[in-house]
Formats: sequence, C-alpha cells, structure tokens
Amino acid sequence: MECKREISVSKVRKDAEELFRGGFFCSEAVVSAIRSNFELDIPEEVISMASGFPVGIGRSKCLCGAVSGGVMAIGLFFGRTVQKDPKVEKTLELSKELHDWFKVANGKNALCCRILTKEFDMGQGEHKEQCIRFTGLVAGKVAEMIVRELGLKNTDEE
Repeated sequence: MECKREISVSKVRKDAEELFRGGFFCSEAVVSAIRSNFELDIPEEVISMASGFPVGIGRSKCLCGAVSGGVMAIGLFFGRTVQKDPKVEKTLELSKELHDWFKVANGKNALCCRILTKEFDMGQGEHKEQCIRFTGLVAGKVAEMIVRELGLKNTDEE
C-alpha cells in the first residue's frame, strides 16, 4: 500500500485524541488518524468499519475499542486479501505486539473496557479523558510500528 514516507507520530496521537473529542469514538478515531496522516488512498468508509467496536465492542465492555481500531489499522498495512497468504503472520505478530504493549502502557494490566473503566460512571462521561488518552496512545504506537516496519521516517526524531 502506498503511503506518505514521513510521519509525525506525535501528530497521529494528537489527531486521534482530537477526533475522539470531536465526536468519533476510540476505534473510529484511531483508524481515521492513521488513514489521514499516512495519506492512504482508501475510501473514508473504512472508518465506518470501526464504528461497532467502541466501548468494548458495541458497548459490551469487552476488548478496548482503541485497541480494536489499532488492530484494524495494522491490517490496512499488513493484512491479507487472499487466502493462505503468509503475510498474515506479520499482521498477527504486530497485533500481539500492540496487545501486549497496551496492557502495560495503560497502567491497569488489562484490555477489557470493563476493567479499564470500572472506577468511572460511564453515564456521566467520567471515563472520557482516560479514553481519549488511551486512543492517542494506541494511535501513536500503531504509527510507530508502521513507521518501523515500512522503514519510514518519524519527523519527530529530527
């Protein structure tokens, strides 16, 4: 997939946070920030594929939606479209890397939305700032991984 060769990982993180603040949910914000910052020539409808993942998949409070969006973004770059294509192994490897990293990075040793938000009153929106931060963390990590794997330039390191 063709993409921009120079990326600001910090801008990806910030954009994802702003997209969440502006009305997207976590998974949508991650996919949208990756799509726009890497200038992917794919329809914006790909963002709609992430619309069912917020609040732990359809508000079921299972897997964190930001992580779901991150795995979707990894798939955009490294996923397969043909059966038995061995490149699926890279996708699985990177998805596990994101999973394991986020479990530590969020400070709660969890990926379950129910656990990540248990101290908040969801009805009052108390979780939103934490979820915005988690969304930015995931988008930034995914951008770092894509930059690393594709040999792109992170302009933050200039």
